[in-house]
Formats: sequence, structure tokens, C-alpha cells
Amino acid sequence: MRKAFVQFAIALILHTNLSAQISEYIYPNSGSPSFSNYGTTGLIQMPSARFYEEGTIGFTWSHLDPYLRGSIMAYPFNWFEASYQYADVNNWLYSPYKDFSGNQSYKDKSFSTKFRLLKESKYIPSVAVGFRDLGGTGLFASEYLVFSKFLGNIDFTAGMGWGVISNNSISNPLAKIDERFDDRLVNSVSGKGTQGGEFNISSFFSGKEAGLFAGAEIFIPKAKGIRVKLEYDATDYTKEGYLPVEQSSDFNFNLTYPITKNFQIKLGYIRGNTLNFGFSYTGSYGKKDPFIKKNDPPKTVPNAAAFRRVNAREPRNLYISSLKYLGESKLYLQSADLNGSEYSVAFSQNTHVSYARAAGRVARILDQIAPESVETFKITNLNAEMPLFTTKIDRKNFKKYESLNLHSALLESSEIYKISNEEYRGHKYQPPSDIPKVLSKISPAVRSQIGGPDGFYFGDVSVAWHNEILLAENFSILAIANFGIVDNFDDLKLASDSIIPHVRTDIVKYLKQSKKGRVSRLQANYFIKPRDNIYLKFTGGLIEEMFGGLGAEFLWRPFTKNYAIGTELWRVQQRDYDMLFSFRDYMTTTGFINYYYAEPRSKIMLKVTGGRFLAGDSGIHIDISRRFKSGFRVGVFASKTDISKLEFGEGSFDKGFYFHLPIEVFYPNYSKGVAGFGLRPLTRDGAAILVHGHHLYGVTDQSSYMNIFRDWDDIYD
Repeated sequence: MRKAFVQFAIALILHTNLSAQISEYIYPNSGSPSFSNYGTTGLIQMPSARFYEEGTIGFTWSHLDPYLRGSIMAYPFNWFEASYQYADVNNWLYSPYKDFSGNQSYKDKSFSTKFRLLKESKYIPSVAVGFRDLGGTGLFASEYLVFSKFLGNIDFTAGMGWGVISNNSISNPLAKIDERFDDRLVNSVSGKGTQGGEFNISSFFSGKEAGLFAGAEIFIPKAKGIRVKLEYDATDYTKEGYLPVEQSSDFNFNLTYPITKNFQIKLGYIRGNTLNFGFSYTGSYGKKDPFIKKNDPPKTVPNAAAFRRVNAREPRNLYISSLKYLGESKLYLQSADLNGSEYSVAFSQNTHVSYARAAGRVARILDQIAPESVETFKITNLNAEMPLFTTKIDRKNFKKYESLNLHSALLESSEIYKISNEEYRGHKYQPPSDIPKVLSKISPAVRSQIGGPDGFYFGDVSVAWHNEILLAENFSILAIANFGIVDNFDDLKLASDSIIPHVRTDIVKYLKQSKKGRVSRLQANYFIKPRDNIYLKFTGGLIEEMFGGLGAEFLWRPFTKNYAIGTELWRVQQRDYDMLFSFRDYMTTTGFINYYYAEPRSKIMLKVTGGRFLAGDSGIHIDISRRFKSGFRVGVFASKTDISKLEFGEGSFDKGFYFHLPIEVFYPNYSKGVAGFGLRPLTRDGAAILVHGHHLYGVTDQSSYMNIFRDWDDIYD
């Protein structure tokens, strides 16, 4: 068998004269990779060296007795895959104690990554290295090196694995280089696992044996994208999980059918004795208008020539026309000033994610209604009455480059800078304010509690009533009330076992006692820009679901730089479990120094936070994310504080991931709303951060030259 494997691997790498691109064949819905049972692109049980394009999010679910496994995958880059798995291990109880576990099976959470080392070319296969169960209990811990190559309509894969992927074994070749690879350290609680969450780097690629695996994914022509998978499995089922699983064969078989480009189902026969079925869904959200092309063109002013003539008589006519027609495009004029051939306007908006697009639409309307004597438009974007950036556009060039969308040429002749508060407030025309006003919307809301001895899933569905009351342009009250519809929290009983202040782990009490109705937030915010590049926010009220109090935030954000520094300080008290207006006895002071760095080429955003957390522990929190052209953002975070692993409890330290998806990707019209999803493997009290609304870094997102330049190609949209 090993001889056959070596021959296969040599043929895979050297017989490149047979290679052909899959695009040369007619295989509908078969251009994307498929997923293994472990939540990574791959064959059936084994991984491959395939990746989705950057900006892709995927979900897979599979049933292979004794495991039910759900996975979420993210691709921040086309060479990096990250996945989070949640496995129901139904041949083992939740804990060694029957009275505690009841009939609830063990739940395992794990994190996996894969990196592409070489991109496939005519003569070279795709090469990747991966880590399975990287920061979990180690029940499925493995590392692997894998090669994949298309030969005609067949995608061949071969590789070598360590850890659980060590069947079909050979002596570990790395042990011959360095003896430290000879012994593999394993976590141990009842023989396997720990409290989890630790990265056992010393065990990577170690062990006396390594396993060989291979397989092929065969695309069937004229079969609506159906593919057949064959696999030589290197999983050692005596090492995986808590109890050994019977294996009758090293060969696995699978049929995968893409119902659509994004949705696949699969059916397989694994280990020579077990049926396997599952499905997967992927969505690519990184590109501009990834799903639905926008049908939201700039508005045309009727009888524009007549307006230009009338507006040439009196500046006030121009101001009133600007107020009317900008408002009809949801671009709200805050001030205006006609000074010779230069027309300055300041506006606010809550429709466009792209600030350049918003400024471009202002310029389009002004070009239609401004008298011919106006040669320059000076357009200032405001948020919370703070001028964040100004675009100075030559009118003649704006029209000249519009038909061919020559946005780069327009950028060369335009200026992007900041104006002072005094200059904006000195504009001659200040329209009457419609403040106070209330902005409201109603939307569904879901809370979830996954895993635990009480049951696999608990959740509730409520109606959320969002209100923002503007008492002044820079003073608002943000209120969110929820009214429960349905829940299954009655059977949720697991109490906190934390030995530090229960700032988060009393989540069960909060969920159960607030299920009928709650005030999620009642937060007053006051914004000030005392000097150029300096911003302040003062906040008070019911700041989040578990805490209320008072606080302030400071941010220094230079317009032409890609970094910012801020501080925040809060005095808060724990809210009662019903999430209404009463409080518990626990009070604390929490505060941080925040450093932000945006890398312009990769679009990676780094946030480093250091200070005192809600439970009184002190440490550092790191958040790394990437933003895509659509506005989609995906990120990971981790925190480490001065409490011990024993005090922190299961998980060892705080970590998780999230993604923020603009809702406009699903609609033909532009909208500034964002749908967010985040997941941390466990809710613990250590490294808990106050979740307040309207962070200054987000409020001042327009106050960065890099962000305006990033979206400048939207100027004519």
C-alpha cells in the first residue's frame, strides 16, 4: 500500500503534461471546492490544498456516527482558511458524572486553520499546511501537509498527517531531523483533553509516526455538477475522540451534488461500515455588490436648467434648492455658503457605506442646480455635528470624467482634507433644524445558548424596537427594547462555576428572567470635537444588557495617518437579571488605552486594548480584522489577563471570531445597516469588556484619508 501511495504521489506531481483547467469542461456548479467532514475544504475525512476566494463565509453540517459536526469557515485571504467546529460526541456523556450530565452527550469546540504555501500552476500542485483542533481539547488534534493538482477533470490530493491523522503510518520523518519531534505531548483529563483553549505548539508535527493519505475528486461531465470522491483515509480512529470507533476499511467513498453554486449536499460510505451525509453553504461577500447589483441610481432634478437660471439670481434660491433635492436623496444639508465661484456645503447621511459615493451624489445634484458661475464644489461630510472630511471637486472635471467613470483622473484634480469646526459653523446658510426627532425601526432579534448539560440549543425570538432620539446633532439617546415571542429557556439550569465576580457567567439567569421583555440599552451620548483630530464622547445610562453607568471616551485620529490612539473610562454597576431598571450590588471601574492601526495594502485592522476589565482583572485584548470592498468585515480576537487558568476556567483564555455583513448586499438599494455575528467558544468572566454603543472609532470612520481613498472608485455610482 505504501508503494502504491508513493507511486501515486510521484505521478501527481510529475505528470503535469496531462493537466487541464476545470473551466475547459462543461461542469455546471462545479468550479468551487467542497468540504470535508471536519469543516475544511477537502475530500471526505481528509483535507485538500484547496481554498475559496477571499471574503467567503461558509457553513457545513455532517452526520458521521458517533459525531454530529457543524462548522463555520472564513477566508480573510485566498491563502488562509479558518474554521470553528462544534461537535456532538454522542458516544460520551457531557461529564463523567451521570447525575450532572443526564442524557446530554459531550460537546467539543475546536478551531482549525490552513495556509497555502504554493499556488497551483501548470507544473506545480497547490501546497498547503494545516492545523486541526488547534485550540480545543485535542480530541481531534492533527497537523498535515497536503498537495492538490487538477489533471483533466480530476482533482488529485495526497498528503501526510500527524496526530490523529497518523494511520497508514510511516516513521515520522521530522524525528530523524530533531528528536524533539519523536514524542507527542497530549492533554490529559480522563486520558484526553484539558479545559481546552491552549495552543500546544510543542506537539505540532510530533509523534513517532506520521500517516499517508490520498484521494481524488472526480467531476462527472454533463451530470449537473455531480462529483465523486474516493479517499485513502489516514485517520487513526483509536486516537480520535474519547472512545475508539470500529473501522473496517481505509477507503471512503462519497457523492457530492451542488444544488446551486452555493449549496451542496453529500452522501458517503465511511470506514467500510458507516453512512455519512451532510450539506454545506458558502457565500462570497467581499466584492462590490456581491449578490445583487444595485438599482439605486442618482436622482435627476427635473427642469434643472430652469433651476440654474433662478439660482443665479439669489444665493438663497440655491440654498433652498440644495436643501430640497439633497434631502430627496437622503443627503441632509446642514449648512451652505456661496463664495464667488466656490460653493461649500456640509451634509450628513445614513444611507451609504461608501463615503466617496455619498460625496459624489452630492456633487451630481449640485452640478444640476448650481448656476454656471460656480466652478468648484466644496463638500463636507458631518457625523454628530463633527466635520470629518471635505472633498474639493472641480466642476468641469467632474462632468468631463463622468461618462467614462475616470475616477482616478478626478482624484488627481481634487483635494481631500479636513476643515475646522469654525469654518463649517461660519457658513452663511444654516437651515432650520428639525431636531428633536426620533428615528425608529422594528426588527426581529435572536439570543442563543449553545451546548451544555441541559441541552444542545436554547434560544428565544423577540421583537426589537430600536429608537434613536436626537436632542441635538451631537446629543442623542439610543434606546432598544425587546418583547419576547417564543423561547425554550425553562429547561436551562446550568449555574455559574466561576470563582471570580460573575460579570458574564450568570448568563442563564439573565436569559431566563428577561425572556418576556427587556430594555437592552438606554444610552445617552454627547459628542464633542474640541480640536482638530481630537474627539470626545460622554455616555450614561443602561449601557448594555448586564451593566449601566457613566463613562467617557477620548480619541486622537489624525486625518492623514493610518493609526489612532484612544482611552475610555467607565464607572458601572451590574444590572438586575430582568434587564429592566434595577441594579445589583456589584460595582466596578473599568477602563482601557486603545491603539488602532489600519494596514493600507492588506486592509487589515489591528486593535490593541490594554487596561482593567469588568471582573477587576487586568490585561490585554487584541482584535485583528479585515474589511472588504463590499463593507464586509471578518475578524478574530483574543485576550489574556492576570488571572490564572484555574481562575479563568474552561477555555484557559478568552478568544473568538466575528463577522459584520452590510445588509445592502442582499438588496438592490443602498443601506447603511449591518448584520453582525460573533462567537466565543465559552462565556467566562475573565477579560470581559463593556459593550457600549457608538464607539468613537466607528463614529469617526470618515475621518481618515485612507477610508475615503479606499472607496474613491464609487464617486460616480
